[in-house]
Amino acid sequence: MKKFIVIIATALLFVACSSNTKKQTDKKKSPIIANPSGFEITRGINISHWLSQVYGFSKRDVFFTKNDVELIDSLGFDHIRLPIDEKEMWDEQGKPIAQSFAYLKSAIDWCLEYNIRVIVDLHIIRSFYFNAGNEGQKNTLFTDENEQKKFFGLWSTLSDFLKHYPESMVAYELLNEAVAENPEDWNKLVANTIKTIRAKEPERVIVVGSNMWQIASTFTELKVPGGDKNIILSLHNYDPILFTHYKANWTGFKEFTDSVNYPIIITKEVYNKNKHLAKNEAENAFEDGLDKYGQEKFTEILKPAIDKAKELQLQLFCGEF
Repeated sequence: MKKFIVIIATALLFVACSSNTKKQTDKKKSPIIANPSGFEITRGINISHWLSQVYGFSKRDVFFTKNDVELIDSLGFDHIRLPIDEKEMWDEQGKPIAQSFAYLKSAIDWCLEYNIRVIVDLHIIRSFYFNAGNEGQKNTLFTDENEQKKFFGLWSTLSDFLKHYPESMVAYELLNEAVAENPEDWNKLVANTIKTIRAKEPERVIVVGSNMWQIASTFTELKVPGGDKNIILSLHNYDPILFTHYKANWTGFKEFTDSVNYPIIITKEVYNKNKHLAKNEAENAFEDGLDKYGQEKFTEILKPAIDKAKELQLQLFCGEF
């Protein structure tokens, strides 16, 4: 999904659907399922639009600083998800951009000072962008072997640059919101990318999302290498989208101007008035807006991802919501 300036991330363990809603206040509290590398996360935040989707809000040397890490720590977060884009980190000839890698190193070093863990998220690459259908870019990553080799090379370079950091403090997220026409193309890419990283770092924690924007319903099709407990599964959830993407100009319902509410997003009257605006995903968005969103609804939405985590006995992480 196209991102807002700040998107919250949190670690969601598969037992989180129990009735216990007590707020966690100890950021050092261990997760219920621990990976062998000790990469333990409970609540975090995305550092959006710094080394990824850079829209020029501010100069990079002041957009994110050590003071921000201190603030993140004071608010009780225990990790950040740090998105990076290929075009921000490598030039068109594939050469690493020294200043960008220096920023990446500084961010991780600041976090380690405050015992904040870091997920380095390869967010957008030249051969793949999760919103390509909306913005005219063609995705070739899942069908072009040469582009896949380049992708493996990006991770090989990142591994060489980051492998000296403790496995308990830094993890790698392979790719943000894969969108492959055939889910097996994503599964094959996952297996081969993990193989590339494992050749250099056998114990590094690797974060893997499902196909089609990491939504929970596609977890039934996700495959990860068996027996590897240093994998964290990652989901994204923007339900109900008519509410979370209200007036977002990249959606099929961008012209919808009536008010939205919660937990029932729109009334039947508002639905009938606006259903003519439905385009692409918008028709479902309006229909879903008639449902009541609460614990039962979200338990239903998240169930496929929770079931996959139970099946594989892996942590389940909500990277965006």
